[in-house]
Amino acid sequence: MSDSALSSAETARPLALVTGASSGIGYELAKLFASDGFDLVVAADMPLAEAKQTFEALGARVETLQADLSTEDGVQSLYAIVAGRPVDALAANAGHGLGQGFLDQDFDDILHVINTNITGTTRLLHLVGRDMRARGRGQILLTGSIAGLMPGAFAAVYNASKAYVDSFSFALRNELKDSGVSVTVLMPGPTDTEFFHRAGLDDTVVGQAKKMDAGDVAKIGYHAMQRGEGDVVAGVMNKVQAAMAAVTPQTVLAEMHRKQAEPGSAN
Repeated sequence: MSDSALSSAETARPLALVTGASSGIGYELAKLFASDGFDLVVAADMPLAEAKQTFEALGARVETLQADLSTEDGVQSLYAIVAGRPVDALAANAGHGLGQGFLDQDFDDILHVINTNITGTTRLLHLVGRDMRARGRGQILLTGSIAGLMPGAFAAVYNASKAYVDSFSFALRNELKDSGVSVTVLMPGPTDTEFFHRAGLDDTVVGQAKKMDAGDVAKIGYHAMQRGEGDVVAGVMNKVQAAMAAVTPQTVLAEMHRKQAEPGSAN
């Protein structure tokens, strides 16, 4: 499907923009949008050909972009695809993790996590959010994490980046409360995706532990967005953990996280 076909005024189908859509939660979110009659613009830093076929089989017109959304060029390339057509829903799901101790990590890897999870996400929200506010309608779903509620020993940069996303979502929601634009943050716990392998956490307790199904997590976030809720924690045990994090000293939380994420802890 060409850009001109996707942006044609002849179609009345709503448009969803989903990042990190090649696999995991983003892939499952895109499927939900497609099943609900949305056309899609999907982006990821991995190939999207197979995902596109799946989304199209569900009835969606699909545009794809393989790009690094940690960069200004990547974000602008994505925004250029939707320019001229209203985005009805934005699922800002792209994100990366990073295990190991902070001082043992390569600084380029650290910057990539920060620029993907924080800078690129914020830039995309600034572009698309302004358009939504000008129209007086739109739905934004951010993928945060319960990791943002606790200091992440041996995942310090990742947890801090998700603390930013969680906090930012509540502030933006308040700013837009009378605008017709809703902001929802999905805060999953450990989810069965490629995240832990890509973050180098295979040999940790959390990397080896049982995880929630990505499809189930996506449904929880999707339906919360539909209802216009401000936030949702996916999973009963994760709700308990989030509640505990609110009343547990930060030093204790950091030690708890260390036991889950320290390299070799699975052994």
